[in-house]
Amino acid sequence: MVDVTREIERKYEATDGGGLPDLAGVAGVAGVTDQGVVTLDATYYDTPGRRLAADGITLRRRTGGDEGWHLKLPVGPDARDEIRAPLSDALPAGLAGLVRSRTRGAELSPLVHLLSERTVRRLVDADGALLAVLSADRVTARRLAPEPGEPVRWTEVEVELAPGGDPALLDALEPRLTDAGLRRSATPSKLARALAETDPDRRGEGATGSERATGAGKPTETEKPAKPAKAGKTGKAAKAAKAAKNGKSAKAGKAAKAGRDKRDKRVKPKKATAGDIVLDYARRQAAEIVALDPAVRLETPDSVHRMRVATRRLRSAFRSYREVLDRAVTDPVGDELKWLAAELGVDRDHEVLTARLGERLGEVPVELRLGPVAARLRIWSQARRGGSRERVLGVLDGERYLALLNALDALVAGPPLRPAAARPWAEVIPRAVLRDYDRLSGRVEAALATPAGPDRDALLHEARKDAKRARYAAEVARPAVGEPAKAFAGLMTRVQDLLGDHQDSVVARKALRELAVQAHGAGESAFTFGLLLGREEARAAARERELPGLWAEVSREEHRAALGA
Repeated sequence: MVDVTREIERKYEATDGGGLPDLAGVAGVAGVTDQGVVTLDATYYDTPGRRLAADGITLRRRTGGDEGWHLKLPVGPDARDEIRAPLSDALPAGLAGLVRSRTRGAELSPLVHLLSERTVRRLVDADGALLAVLSADRVTARRLAPEPGEPVRWTEVEVELAPGGDPALLDALEPRLTDAGLRRSATPSKLARALAETDPDRRGEGATGSERATGAGKPTETEKPAKPAKAGKTGKAAKAAKAAKNGKSAKAGKAAKAGRDKRDKRVKPKKATAGDIVLDYARRQAAEIVALDPAVRLETPDSVHRMRVATRRLRSAFRSYREVLDRAVTDPVGDELKWLAAELGVDRDHEVLTARLGERLGEVPVELRLGPVAARLRIWSQARRGGSRERVLGVLDGERYLALLNALDALVAGPPLRPAAARPWAEVIPRAVLRDYDRLSGRVEAALATPAGPDRDALLHEARKDAKRARYAAEVARPAVGEPAKAFAGLMTRVQDLLGDHQDSVVARKALRELAVQAHGAGESAFTFGLLLGREEARAAARERELPGLWAEVSREEHRAALGA
């Protein structure tokens, strides 16, 4: 059993011996109550290569006040999700699962020991309700691996909002804290500071400032990813990882670089190659899959959908930018991404369909709901549920999934770049977007020329997928092309949404016929399901009537010319 809380706090550096400032009367703080001093004894765990620290994640076992196992995942500025489990000798399986996408089977072992003497004060409002907790920690840190080190000491102050508190309070309190001689901490956590303070290179002999802040300077040990299973379905991803690792990539282009630009901070469009642009996008989507793993395991709302979208975006980019990335390497990885998306969507699509049918049923007047239609819909829906929670966890805990993550790592680390990757982005990226547009255009024209019926439905379904592909291709281009690419992606989204509603209607009609047959067979009235089917037919026909006008607007030459091809 784990407990998840959102922690919003700010940390400040204090001089040794510095006390806590008086915050009474600031920003609605009516009173300050002293809670005394508590001793916190914590051991932080990580892999030998510090994979958790590299992503700003901390995992600790703490005794004293607030004892237990604590996993902290960054979610934004000043905010982390803290997942807690009861104190035990061994790492709880639930927490181990939450970091599996990072550890990949590598052993988690003690990295740093922290002993903190914490002075605690509660900040309350006029009604005595807790606003925030102010604390001063006198910290003694000792590195445990790869070799035991000498202790280092410092004092820091932190302000943590009460659950549900307003982050604006942190801004309001900060001037009083800085007036007292405190300054915002340069590191995001005690672990990061401990690693920086105990890093032999911290005086500038090797690690950069950002590396010192995360403890990611020189790796302590070369980590090998967990070996995928040699048999079964892991083979394709394992082969893809090997192919990506051995791809001919070094001379074809540069890795995507961070830089300042008014259109995007991740790349410098004026200097970027086509490879820079595509790899920047690929890296972000691969990182998104890894980052969403804990959220999916914790059943965070919309997390399954977001991970599924990341897999689709990445797979689509591989296909759209085949001039840049060698499909001999990316196709096997794309196949595994397709597998993962399908596994994640086992019940997602059914849930969306059930919600649509329920919404449509709710629009039917009571006098036209003949028979137990709501109960029949519920029985039908439950019979088709695939136990998604257990199935998804089984996928994320499987070797095939780890092999896919390792293949993605290998691909972005040693990308299989083709000669076009070294060319300026303007010569390659817009052309790829327009190539996907041409594909969509041909499909739409074919659908509009086909009489209404199953053949047109099939063509419109394929056109929807083509619109999504063109949209994702434009998203890749956005850091370089800027606003025209954003606008073009928006146009493709409009087409995708219209055709998506049409396809949802096609699927809904099939389900409604099935429901009507079941109701009839059980001696129930099938009238209401027939009524809903007729309404879905009318809805689909309306979308088909809207398509020519929308397409006339979307297909105007000026939209494509703005891309600069």
